[in-house]
Amino acid sequence: MSKTQLRWLALTLAAVIVAAGALLWVNSGSDGPRVVTEDRVVATGGAQLDTTLYLPEQTPAPAVLVAHGFGGSKESVDGDARELAQRGFVALTWSARGFGRSTGRIALNAPDAEVADVSRLIDELAKRPEVQKDGDDPKVGITGGSYGGAISLLAAGYDKRIDALAPVITYNDLGQALIPNSATTEPLPGSPSANAFAAQGVFKRSWAGVFFAAGMGGAGFANPSAEAAEPGSDNDDQLDSQDPAAAAAGDGGGAPQGGLPPGRSPGGDQGMGPCGRFTEQICAAYTELATTGRASQSTVDLLRSVSPVSVTGRITQPTMIVQGEQDTLFGLDQSDATARQIAAAGGKVKVVWYSGGHDGGRPGASLRSQIADWFDFHLRGRGSDPGTSFEYAVQGALRAQGAPNVRTITAPSYPGLNGTATERRPVTLAGPQQTVVNPPGGNPGSITSMPGLGSVVAGSSRLASRLAVDMPGQVARWRSEPLTSQLLISGASTIRLRVEPIPGQPVPEDGVVLFAKLYDVSGDGSRTLPASAVSPLRITQLPAEVTVTLPGIVRPIEAEHRIEVAVTTTDQAYAVPSQPAAFTVSLADNAVQVPVVPGTRSAQTPPMFALIGIFAVIGLAIVAAVIAAIRRRRADDVDESLVDVPLVIENLAKEYPGGLKAVDGLSFRVEKGQVLGLLGPNGAGKTTSLRMLMGLIQPTEGSIRVFGHKIYSGAPVLSRIGSFVEGSGFLPHLSGEANLRLYWAATGRPAEHAHFEEAIEIAGLGHAVRRKVRTYSQGMRQRLAIAQAMLGLPDMLVLDEPTNGLDPPQIHQMREVLKRYAATGRTVLVSSHLLAEVEQACTHVVVMHRGKLVAAGEVADIAAVGGEATFRVDEPDQAASVLGELSGVTDIEIDGKQVHANLDGTPRSKALGALVAAGVAVEQAGPRRRLEDAFLELVGENKA
Repeated sequence: MSKTQLRWLALTLAAVIVAAGALLWVNSGSDGPRVVTEDRVVATGGAQLDTTLYLPEQTPAPAVLVAHGFGGSKESVDGDARELAQRGFVALTWSARGFGRSTGRIALNAPDAEVADVSRLIDELAKRPEVQKDGDDPKVGITGGSYGGAISLLAAGYDKRIDALAPVITYNDLGQALIPNSATTEPLPGSPSANAFAAQGVFKRSWAGVFFAAGMGGAGFANPSAEAAEPGSDNDDQLDSQDPAAAAAGDGGGAPQGGLPPGRSPGGDQGMGPCGRFTEQICAAYTELATTGRASQSTVDLLRSVSPVSVTGRITQPTMIVQGEQDTLFGLDQSDATARQIAAAGGKVKVVWYSGGHDGGRPGASLRSQIADWFDFHLRGRGSDPGTSFEYAVQGALRAQGAPNVRTITAPSYPGLNGTATERRPVTLAGPQQTVVNPPGGNPGSITSMPGLGSVVAGSSRLASRLAVDMPGQVARWRSEPLTSQLLISGASTIRLRVEPIPGQPVPEDGVVLFAKLYDVSGDGSRTLPASAVSPLRITQLPAEVTVTLPGIVRPIEAEHRIEVAVTTTDQAYAVPSQPAAFTVSLADNAVQVPVVPGTRSAQTPPMFALIGIFAVIGLAIVAAVIAAIRRRRADDVDESLVDVPLVIENLAKEYPGGLKAVDGLSFRVEKGQVLGLLGPNGAGKTTSLRMLMGLIQPTEGSIRVFGHKIYSGAPVLSRIGSFVEGSGFLPHLSGEANLRLYWAATGRPAEHAHFEEAIEIAGLGHAVRRKVRTYSQGMRQRLAIAQAMLGLPDMLVLDEPTNGLDPPQIHQMREVLKRYAATGRTVLVSSHLLAEVEQACTHVVVMHRGKLVAAGEVADIAAVGGEATFRVDEPDQAASVLGELSGVTDIEIDGKQVHANLDGTPRSKALGALVAAGVAVEQAGPRRRLEDAFLELVGENKA
């Protein structure tokens, strides 16, 4: 494993550990009816389970088993069990084998292990007089989150004594959850968030690594709070104050009645080995995935055997499926598949999507109450029938103490279960075929999510959705026009893509891996990746035309916003091919099909105690509004008299700590069509000035205006500047043209605005632009870099040392490139130390020394400081005589065909006119000194 991968895994582990320590499924139990608890050890085949029974005030009563999530223990769900007991149920919690103080090895809910354990626990409930029965059959329900949700489904499929179930934020097929493939050529089901669920997917290494580490015996994951990192924090539960050291020691709060056998350590009775607490089968499967990134058929079969998909075809008990909308581990597609399969088997299904999940928080009190209502009706016939409606939450912007201010949409049923397909609205996208590259080793990789990050701090799932990074050259984008009205996406959108090989480029043996995502693009161009969700896909043969299921989300796309579909070649959370490759991606259909589920709306009002949080958020909103107003004022700071002037710098200064002034009172102006050279010795302040011009650093004093707009970091007017900094980093195995197109695609701007042909023509690349960059000379690479800076034909080019490393013929060619670009009416600013080349390429020059301006003007005027001029003529003697008659002209000297004179303030044009009027043929006229001479005089060693 590389250092980068180790750092990434460490970060993900740290995120989950922090979340685990901070976010618990607990309830103090201090309020409400009295609950009595009883701890026992229950022996099963291959394990001894640490259990707690919660008895309500009145019995007999139906029982509800409450399963914990992966890495947790019975203490993780103490609060949920107490709530159910206070509602009048007998509740039973237990630490699954391999966790907490239970023994045995983790088999990931295998039928002959964890599923058989649940049946054994039901046997025990059937013996209890406190549990209501129909004859010998106990009335039993089961619920749990994530890993506990999966055991709820699996147990219901194997044991018909379970009468009702409520699985929460769990998976349908663990293989498709951890090795997803969202591309297919087959028709898709008509449900809102159906996924392709194709074979040979992409390994979700970050989440898988986190959970494998949790089962390796790391005590930090085996404490009561660990699985709480999955569902996240409750909206109104208390935070745990448990000592992390005690948690790490496996202190589960005291030994259960009967205790553990002597010498038996918490969390397992086997010594630690390379498989930790896992069975050898599970360890081998993970090792295969972690080392190869691929799953053999035996691994696929194993994961399916421990997944609910193996039994959903025989679940007919009433099932309330609760899934989170902020969940990069088990997305909405997993609950979608479970709902379809149970409904097809004849089961009664209610589906709820809420505004939380593994990245967004656990169900709040209201939703937990709905789960209790489900059991109330289906276990003892109390209350009204919860029915088979479909509810989903639309999250608003206001949060109070971590609780999202949401509205709930309720539809009569989950679309696709009753023979009716989900309504899908086409949104037209625009964009050409684009080339994308998978870099060697898949590094650097794009970033979309970090396991559990969203559950650590309230609101951070939203922040994370704004921090997605798509690496340049690795992404293709297509955008819609601004929407005319709000569009509420309710599920997984679909799009058809065409992926083709580039002639001569090899296709990786493992196939092409891509990651599709849907962005919400605001009017100012900022992108939000809803739920930080991404759809991986693997295509084994090219060319291919596939239907891609985008991530299941709930997102209102507001009017004036755009939908953007992006396809990348890398993602830090997944295992990607290590072979470098390049291929093209295009739209096979120019519309993305967006699912829409109409329904009735109801608002969720935050509780009274949350008002303090609301006021805090309002205060933050006011601060944000003030900042936005300041930014708008800065953005609107335009000098209308300068809107046609490329650049005006006034009294610019930059002082660093310690009193170092890199730039001091710099002022100059650049007009259209000029090629201006910025000259000065090392330390003169040239680079600092350019960095301020590009908005990279802020000046201490003064201002910079580009076309009248004041420059600041991120100023929109910066898009009118094209820049080239030495070392462009082109991909050598691609052609020059492909590199240019990749760069432009990374900007996210429309392809038709790039002006590829014009930039290539001005740069003089010719047919060489179709050759691979590795065949280019240094001069060709420099010209390609200039062409890249010219893309979009910016109104001003800023070039840093464009002739570095070039030989004389290449320098001459570069000089012509700059002149041709300025001839289009645009402006070029060149920073260079080659004075002779600046003299020949530039029309104007600014000379800096020790941060100050020492000279500015036309090159010829700067070079002619002191008035010395040279005329090449056919009659030197006659020319000397004519010049001698002009007032103020002195020091006339004849040197062959050249006549030198000190004009001493007399305009050179006047001297030239006198020579022509006298019949002297003038072949050349110019300053006698070179720019280099003037430069040395201006900034020489003796200059202060």
